[in-house]
Parts: sequence; C-alpha cells; structure tokens
Amino acid sequence: MGFPVSLRVDDAHVGEEAADAVFAWLREVDARFSPFRADSEVCQLDREEIARGDVSADLDEVLGLCEEYRVATGGAFDVRLPGRGLDPCAVVKGWSVQRAAELLTAAGARRFVLNAGGDVVASGGPWRVGVRHPEQADKVCTVAELTDGAIATSARYERGDHIVDGRTGRPATGLLSLSVVASSLTVADTVATAAFAMGAEGVEWAAGRAGCEVFAVDAERRVFRTEGFAVASAQTRTAA
Repeated sequence: MGFPVSLRVDDAHVGEEAADAVFAWLREVDARFSPFRADSEVCQLDREEIARGDVSADLDEVLGLCEEYRVATGGAFDVRLPGRGLDPCAVVKGWSVQRAAELLTAAGARRFVLNAGGDVVASGGPWRVGVRHPEQADKVCTVAELTDGAIATSARYERGDHIVDGRTGRPATGLLSLSVVASSLTVADTVATAAFAMGAEGVEWAAGRAGCEVFAVDAERRVFRTEGFAVASAQTRTAA
C-alpha cells in the first residue's frame, strides 16, 4: 500500500492469527483498491470495464465517502482530478486500517496500537503518539495522548506537494502539517487530507467537524491546537 505497517498487541490471549488476519486484509485492500494495479477494481471502474452500480459493497462505501468529503470541502478534496485517474487512496488508507483494527477487537484484543505510515489506531491506552516535526525529521512538534481512537497527519515532508486542491488543480501549500484525532481512522485520515487540501482555511473546517480535534502548523510556522487535542504526559506509554 506504499507505507510501512506495524502492530503491537499487549493481550497475551490474542494469538498470531489475529495479526495474520490484519495483514491479509491490508494486502487484499491493496489488490482491490490500488490505482496503480491494472487489475484492481478501482482501475477497472476507472476504465469503465465495470459500471458504478456494479462495484463491490466496500468500494461503494469508499466512493460514497469520497463524494461526501468532496461536497463538504466545496471541491477541494476530489479523487477525480483532471488529467488523473480515479484515486481514492486518501479515503482507502484510513478506512482499511480502521477495518483492520476492528478485526483485532473482534479477535479479543483490548490493548493494541496499529501504525500505518504514521497514522495510528490505538486501544486500551493512554498511549503517547509523536507527531513528526514538519521540517526536522528527527524531532516531533507535539506528542498526542490517545486512549481509544485514532490520529492521522497530512503533511508535505514525505511526498512533497502531493495533495492537490481540487478547486484550483494546484498543490495545497497553505499548511506544513495538520493532524486530526477522532474516534476512527476513517474519519481522522480523511478529514486531515481534506483539510490539508483546503489550505489555511482547512484548520477551522477540520476543527468544526464533529468529534475531531486538530493540531496544525501553517506555512508561516504558526501553530494551532484545538482545546480538546490532548497532549501526553511523561507517564503515558509510547506508541509511535
């Protein structure tokens, strides 16, 4: 899926088969939803080899979320940018990792951390989750406290200006980094990406989303943090 995934489970009664199920699911998602694999369902839909009404229930759910956030951002978040193929990865990542966390819960796991490229789902905390400094790779700009929920960050430091504002067709450069804490990674990751695409105005937009807390650094190096964004204490266990 283009990013490293790590899993820590602290429940002794949960066997390795639970972890195997997590990684099997993520491999399945990559095969079905990757815009870079010609035989994926996403690519087949993009080439109109299958009709929108004939897609799987999973892809239908993902596409529904894509449209919901396109409308909510006035078109800033758009998985169908001109000159590009259908690319729902901004939704698929958080959605699929959240599903993986639900597999762990169903298997009886109560204390775990699932880290997908720096986006984290955690249970049974509190855990300390470091948010990388947007300009200094060896430092963090804050450490969030997470008990049962998720945190996702959108930024420019790993892949450059890869997030495009669908309203203009140009890279979004108003922010350096934006992190969202929410009850699920589906929400946290999609809101973070959508808000980043909106630029500086995305901070207030994300903060206004139900159940979301925000930490952001704009292009002028100003820091914004909503009141409910919990900063970890020294006693909290480290997750990432």
